[in-house]
Amino acid sequence: MNPESSPFRPGQPVPIEFFVGRLPEIERLRGMVNASAQGRFKIGFVCGERGIGKSSLVAFVRHLVERDCDVAGCHVFLGGVQDLREMLRRTFDRILKESIDKSWHQQLINLFGNRVSKVGLFGVTLELNLAEGDLSAMERDFVPSVRQLLESIKEHKKSLLLILDDINGLANSESFANWLKSTVDAIATSQEEIRLCILVVGLEERLGELAGKQPSLARVFELIDITPWSDDEVAQFYQQSFDAGGAEISEELLKGLVRFTGGLPVLAHEIGDAVWRTARGPTIEKNEVLKGISTAAEVIGRKLLTPQIFSAIRSESYRSIFRKMAGEPRTHFRRAELQKLLTDAEKRGLDNFLRRMTNLGALEKDPEVRGGYRFPNLLHALYFSMESQRRRGEE
Repeated sequence: MNPESSPFRPGQPVPIEFFVGRLPEIERLRGMVNASAQGRFKIGFVCGERGIGKSSLVAFVRHLVERDCDVAGCHVFLGGVQDLREMLRRTFDRILKESIDKSWHQQLINLFGNRVSKVGLFGVTLELNLAEGDLSAMERDFVPSVRQLLESIKEHKKSLLLILDDINGLANSESFANWLKSTVDAIATSQEEIRLCILVVGLEERLGELAGKQPSLARVFELIDITPWSDDEVAQFYQQSFDAGGAEISEELLKGLVRFTGGLPVLAHEIGDAVWRTARGPTIEKNEVLKGISTAAEVIGRKLLTPQIFSAIRSESYRSIFRKMAGEPRTHFRRAELQKLLTDAEKRGLDNFLRRMTNLGALEKDPEVRGGYRFPNLLHALYFSMESQRRRGEE
């Protein structure tokens, strides 16, 4: 099949038409946005592990509320941003850009005035040029600035959904943490309503880092924790994706894909795309599924695991333990079982090795087995086994 027609999107948020599951989370987030449209300010923290679909979920909710609830939505990606004022600059610039082709666009042009300039080869997009004084004022008077913005578009939209996504660089910023708290306090103590919902999106540990800088934030956010897909939801995703591409796959082969996905959308897209690119015709064959899973395991391993893990286990003793741990494809093992395979020198380094692998997310402790460890998902286990065999062959 044509690789370029793949319905899967590795490394990208899920397209709206392929979104599955998450009904309780969707309803909760929609409820927050609806409450904000009635004048009750809402702020939430959407968290979950890497690849769980946080960005896809908030993008889907934004689509729903823009369509059904008279809401203006703005999704700001903050990867690499470490400074509060840069965050504010990106936020208002994004609000301006996302108003293009909307009925309230001219109102925003009027609001920002001569700070708006046309950019690009043919001047087809806009840029908000904010001086340091503008950013200082926005930092100090964010709430009045948002009220002014909402006032300018009230004939078209009655509330604003602001999504601050990927806050890794900001989580350790004391100024960002204090700004969030002061924004909440300014709204809470004001006599005026504000039709605003803010959703902060990040890993759960980022919330802990923010709370470490500003302890009051721990009780400010409504927490929306995103959990892995169920097996039925994974199967639904694969089925509708292959259907959309005009391909057929049997129920038995679907079960194999589900087994290796572990409920993570990021893995579903990698596996699905690898199978799609391997398949030679519209009917997916068993050997194509097996080859696709192996390809996806290698891609995921090299994208997410290899650099961190192999820089952390530089010593030959650690690498030898790794090869023995991953020598056979398996989902879990006991410390005592692994220890039996080791030399005396390797045994002395075993606990440090297991601790490092657990901290890196390559392993996790098995809560049901004393001294037990397991791989977070089968794709990781397959990758480690493949890498172990490869490294053994290089010796």
